[in-house]
Amino acid sequence: MIGHTILNNAVDRPWSQYFCCMISATTDYVNRHPVATKRVLRSILKAADLCVSDPQWVARQMVHRDFVPSYDYALQTLKDIRYDRRRNFDPEDSLRFYTLRMQETGMIKSSPQQIIADGTDWRFLEELKRELKT
Repeated sequence: MIGHTILNNAVDRPWSQYFCCMISATTDYVNRHPVATKRVLRSILKAADLCVSDPQWVARQMVHRDFVPSYDYALQTLKDIRYDRRRNFDPEDSLRFYTLRMQETGMIKSSPQQIIADGTDWRFLEELKRELKT
């Protein structure tokens, strides 16, 4: 073993209670290309669902398409990431959590409330949740 894990955001609290990744787009792009925006988001959500429903197939595809060299590592990574939890988390809570961390370290000056009010639009996600019955 080369190193030692000091934090695993998939299992260590409080990090494990929030999304590890989120998607963003510029307001201009979303306003000019709403259909494309929704298609991209739908594709990402469906891909996450596929990682949960058939991780062996996804791992084989990752190796076959030369994204990763090892099937075993790909499969283990897919199982570790816990794509199945996405339905249990609230993206606004995750954004608030990480914004507070960034504010505490001085990376940003805006409050979480200001970031959420000025920079989020959950319309597409809410529509897709209904559409995909999540």
